[in-house]
Amino acid sequence: MYPQATRSTPARRLMLLVVTSRSRFGRYCHDLLASLGFAVFCLASAPTLAATAPSLGTAQSFAVLGGSTVTNTGATVITGDLGVSPGSAVTGFPPGVVTGGAIHSADAVALQAQGDVVTAYNNLAGQPVTSTLTGQDLGGLTLTPGVYHFDSSAQLTGTLNLDAQGDPNAVFIFQVGSALTTASNSSVQVINAVQAGQGCNVFWQIGSSATVGTGSTFIGNILALASVTLTTGASVSGRVLARTGAVTMDTNTVSACAAPVLPTITVSEVSIGGVDTFAFTGTNGFANQSITTLAAGTGVAGATQTLTAAGVSTTITESVPPTGYTLASISCSGLGAGGTQTPDIGTRSVTLDAAATVAGAAIACTFTNALGAPPPPIAAIPTLSGWATLLLAALMTIAGIATVRRQQR
Repeated sequence: MYPQATRSTPARRLMLLVVTSRSRFGRYCHDLLASLGFAVFCLASAPTLAATAPSLGTAQSFAVLGGSTVTNTGATVITGDLGVSPGSAVTGFPPGVVTGGAIHSADAVALQAQGDVVTAYNNLAGQPVTSTLTGQDLGGLTLTPGVYHFDSSAQLTGTLNLDAQGDPNAVFIFQVGSALTTASNSSVQVINAVQAGQGCNVFWQIGSSATVGTGSTFIGNILALASVTLTTGASVSGRVLARTGAVTMDTNTVSACAAPVLPTITVSEVSIGGVDTFAFTGTNGFANQSITTLAAGTGVAGATQTLTAAGVSTTITESVPPTGYTLASISCSGLGAGGTQTPDIGTRSVTLDAAATVAGAAIACTFTNALGAPPPPIAAIPTLSGWATLLLAALMTIAGIATVRRQQR
């Protein structure tokens, strides 16, 4: 029996041409498919670029910095430096007050700060966009870390939630083509933050001017090309930085957010039965460290170290101890609320989870080593169960009776 012939159709003939590439059309299709495949591969494999916080340089210490003037009405409180450059006019202080900083009017400090603002502004404007929100009101949105772009103006009515997703280094950047305006009593808040001060990593790059509405609660660093106006009762946790125009305030609170205090860790060594030198390594910026004990049974603390980041799992490991020593215990204190420690005698290490290393945590870990092999465990003396005891008593009774009868004979 011969195989049945396959019926030829136009579609089959076209497919054959493409597959075999024996025609100019086939080669063209091959090239087109290869190009499309390469494009799809590039799009699929392209990395997602994360938003990056720019350096503010010397502007870091400024809560308010104007370009032309800084004016105030009412009992405004500024925490941090206040300055103006290249203009020189600062009015309304008092009744406004500046705490934790100084007023810099057209001096070298303000001039340098403005230069650093320009650098940061350009950095923010040039970062790759995560999502375009042109035409959307920010109110009612919950956004994850990224770069958000508005072709023109941006409006906030209500509450904008910025979800840090438990990442202590989450960064939010808003690129606004022209003006930013917030309605009265609107607010910006960071949620799911693992440490205080995460509003420091919120940046608003404004193409013209920004107006924060009456009674609004605003978070982030405002870098405006022109001016910034804070209306009555508005508060800003961040910075108000105007490059060329004025900063105008009316009974406001502006606090330059400070970077969160990084956690610290102090490792101590206790050697029982002798003295020696013990070495330690670690992660999250913990530098190699050696500790020499001075008296048996008395702990010696190494230098306190500042970890690289808060809210990051961290492991401290003791190197192989000196000859004759055996690690007996590891214990840590000063963990962040809800934090846990996981000591592992076998690997001579302790792991602190992210909650343990929150900002401001002052962690102390003690490693205790004992000289000499640990004493062998005491063998358990076997004991008899209740039934076995009764059986033994019965056998002893029977044996006694038998002995008595033999003697009577």
